[in-house]
Amino acid sequence: MSQRSTRKPQPSPRPRQGKQPAASAQGVTDPRIDAYIARAAPFAQPILTHLRALIHTACPGVHETIKWSRPFFEHHGILCMMAAFKQHCHYVLWSSLVEHGKRADHLRRITAISELPPRSEMLTQLRAAAAANEASGGAKPMRRTRSARASARVTVPADLRAGLARVPAADRVFAAFTPGRRREYIDWLNEAKREATRASRLAQALEWISQGKSRNWKYQSA
Repeated sequence: MSQRSTRKPQPSPRPRQGKQPAASAQGVTDPRIDAYIARAAPFAQPILTHLRALIHTACPGVHETIKWSRPFFEHHGILCMMAAFKQHCHYVLWSSLVEHGKRADHLRRITAISELPPRSEMLTQLRAAAAANEASGGAKPMRRTRSARASARVTVPADLRAGLARVPAADRVFAAFTPGRRREYIDWLNEAKREATRASRLAQALEWISQGKSRNWKYQSA
């Protein structure tokens, strides 16, 4: 008869735990922004890539995310955002540097990297904005005083007023729009460099407004 072994079974060796990642000052990239850039029009891709690189250079700890279907960059709150449209790009420095009651700093209708401010200037602005966010605890939505709201009222150009008077449906919708939506149409008209372009935009604006559409309705699901 064979003798039973009295050797006690050895416990299985514990799996060696990998090194836990240390907290890093490096920022966080979001693959959704990679996809957003890849879907953008060919002219917009280098602009968005350039802006993204500038933001990470200026603020190495920045975190990327998507808000309202657009790329946003956060550092102790919202730092800035960018967006691509059919024919131009948009960049907004949205930080605690923006004084109470004032709109954020915009770079609108960018169609080429050469139209951006100098690299050194943009880096300085971004670094100052990041420092302001750190000092204030983050960029927060601005609550305007009555005087600030009054100063931000939208002045409707004469030709738009006349056009709205001719199209009652558009007039009713425009009156119900938020100041921001009204301003989008007004800025679009005022950016026209030729009278023919302005007249064409006015006709298009009246059609879209009567349908309840915002100026950028085509891109809201982009």
